[in-house]
Amino acid sequence: MSNATAPRREYGSETVTNGIRVTVRPQYMARESSPATDQYVFAYHITIRNEGQHKAQLKSRHWVIVDAEGQRHDVHGEGVVGHTPTLAPGETFEYASYCPLTTPWGTMEGEYLMEREDGQPFSASIGRFFLVSLAEPVA
Repeated sequence: MSNATAPRREYGSETVTNGIRVTVRPQYMARESSPATDQYVFAYHITIRNEGQHKAQLKSRHWVIVDAEGQRHDVHGEGVVGHTPTLAPGETFEYASYCPLTTPWGTMEGEYLMEREDGQPFSASIGRFFLVSLAEPVA
């Protein structure tokens, strides 16, 4: 079967928690990777949409990254890519980032710590998605 007719696998995720929809689309970055030296780079594009009824600001993130050998890495940080966006109902924020691994596949999942305009904190889940080097490479 040629690549043109092969079914496309989806490795991303889409999760709605507390009115916040988080959609993730990962991609294997073949040009930035070097399988011969166990360096695999994965990009991911995230869309955060406020489907709730109140403004919400993204304050921090927590990622759980697990590689093919079962090694877990927790990553905590303020905001995302240098931003702490505030989303009114119906608004979206999109960003892209990357994750290097020393194995050809792994998973990521986590949560955003959000805050409503009245100061009430809540979390928005980031559903597990898969980082797979066998996925269609980015040209």
